[in-house]
Amino acid sequence: MFPFPQGFVWGTATAAYQIEGAVAEDGRTPSIWDVFSAKPGNVRNGDTGAIACDHYHRVDEDLDLLADLGVDAYRFSVAWPRVIDDAGQVNRRGLDFYRRLVDGLHRRGVEPFLTLYHWDLPQSLEDRGGWTARDTALRYVDYAQVVHEALGDQVRHVTTLNEPWVSAWCGYGLGIHAPGHADPGMALAATHHLLLAHGLTAGRLREKDPSTRVGITLNLSPCEPATDTEADRAAARRVDGQLNRLYLDPLRRGSYPQDVLDLYREHTDYAFVRDGDLAAINAPLDFLGINYYRPNSVADRPESSDPLRADVRIPPGVPVTAMDWPVQPDALTDLLHRVSADYGPLPLYITENGAAYEDYADPDGRVQDPQRVDFLRGHLRAAHRAIEEGVDLRGYFLWSLLDNFEWSEGFAKRFGIVHVDYPTQRRTLKSSAHWYRDVIARGGPDV
Repeated sequence: MFPFPQGFVWGTATAAYQIEGAVAEDGRTPSIWDVFSAKPGNVRNGDTGAIACDHYHRVDEDLDLLADLGVDAYRFSVAWPRVIDDAGQVNRRGLDFYRRLVDGLHRRGVEPFLTLYHWDLPQSLEDRGGWTARDTALRYVDYAQVVHEALGDQVRHVTTLNEPWVSAWCGYGLGIHAPGHADPGMALAATHHLLLAHGLTAGRLREKDPSTRVGITLNLSPCEPATDTEADRAAARRVDGQLNRLYLDPLRRGSYPQDVLDLYREHTDYAFVRDGDLAAINAPLDFLGINYYRPNSVADRPESSDPLRADVRIPPGVPVTAMDWPVQPDALTDLLHRVSADYGPLPLYITENGAAYEDYADPDGRVQDPQRVDFLRGHLRAAHRAIEEGVDLRGYFLWSLLDNFEWSEGFAKRFGIVHVDYPTQRRTLKSSAHWYRDVIARGGPDV
């Protein structure tokens, strides 16, 4: 047994666009993901989130799954275009859905952990510049206040943004996520305005209700050189700067890392950074969420110094998931120590950790996923080791409750511990769900 501390939070997580469906119901307006996924070639197999897991209509069934698992908490996101219409007016029907969701969680003894933004920007704001425009950050603060006024008395933990690196660099720098732009200058502007939105919102919510615990979730990954050559060490530092330090430094130190700014100087003059912005971004954090899936083994690519073009390798002999991501749990321990030592003291939560595998229902309708169980067990042991060594880790949210719309991969990749048969929307607990339920009941994984 690896017993976790008393009060450790056991949870699972989802995101609105990945599970809700009902994209044109009850006043919801189009998001960037509705528009992006409707364009041929953007998403595998032409999949969209129009129906997804139909969670909007099956919310009580899904909340019963949470109660059956025995989780302490559930991390979910609110869809901005379901709450604010294209004219900037509050959509009460959209807010009512989230009120029902939060009420349903409380009735089942599950604490809600609210994420305000998980990538589904209203398309009407993207048409005016999206996250490259400062006005979007200001509109976000207003949206966040509307949600907080509706749900704040029932929600103690609020995460402003999920993985702003992905929003900025996959959406504006690489073009592989919505809205589909591929311009490093746009990605840098988006990065700054996302972080500014976070900082201004943290200030606004604390002003309205000082008891609200406000945090942010970052996708962080250790970046190690593939070899001990100077070239590979320099490449690993560039990737670490662009992926990790570009977000951690302004949030915790009030400044952007100079080496990253210099690296992209040819793409922008950083005129979008105004006096007072970094002080706002450096607002106090009540907690930091860490989404961890894999480390990066980085080799130099001499023809390019852009971290987006780095040669990230899979070390020999390391198993991989269905996403071709290496499975290296020990790197999670190292990451938690690094964040705690370099950017703490700060309460930490693992807000996402999980794996995609080729799951299927057998003739008896059972879904056996022993690889996922091994993945989760290894990563929980790694988290437990970090706690024993002094890291202030408060909770673990498994990704994900349900198989769902996996962004540009469509429905081809399954991360859930509950199998979803998309044509029928039938839910089936995988063997990993039964295992996780036992872990929660015992307060830790077995040996």
